[in-house]
Amino acid sequence: MNIDWVHFTPLSAAIGGLMIGAAAAILLLFNGRIAGISGILGGVLSTKQQGNGWRWAFLLGMLIAPTLFYFFDRPLSPVIETSPWMLIIAGILVGAGTRLGNGCTSGHGICGLARLSRRSMVAVLIFMVTAFITVYIQRHVIGG
Repeated sequence: MNIDWVHFTPLSAAIGGLMIGAAAAILLLFNGRIAGISGILGGVLSTKQQGNGWRWAFLLGMLIAPTLFYFFDRPLSPVIETSPWMLIIAGILVGAGTRLGNGCTSGHGICGLARLSRRSMVAVLIFMVTAFITVYIQRHVIGG
């Protein structure tokens, strides 16, 4: 994906970050739950279906928000420069990693860091170092 640097502004990024932080805080304050997407989706996919209304609402909101954005603002046109098979493999690896790491980047990075969780601090550090190494290898070793 490429970042649209022409339309990106620090203000829009700050507003988006505040909205994500507010949503995570509201979920924690009113439901006592962490806004980690892998945990929310995992709960919906589990055999135990009691008390999942908030999870369904959260996931529905994640689908409705970009749809509303599409109708009220300019459409997004992401550029994905890889094969569908690579996307599928990457998705499976991310899913396995979130299970192994007891959470995803949203759970650890947004909620865990806000709670000063040591486990989340280590997880985010590993996420970021791995991302930096991956980008470096892609750009300077493989070429791209």
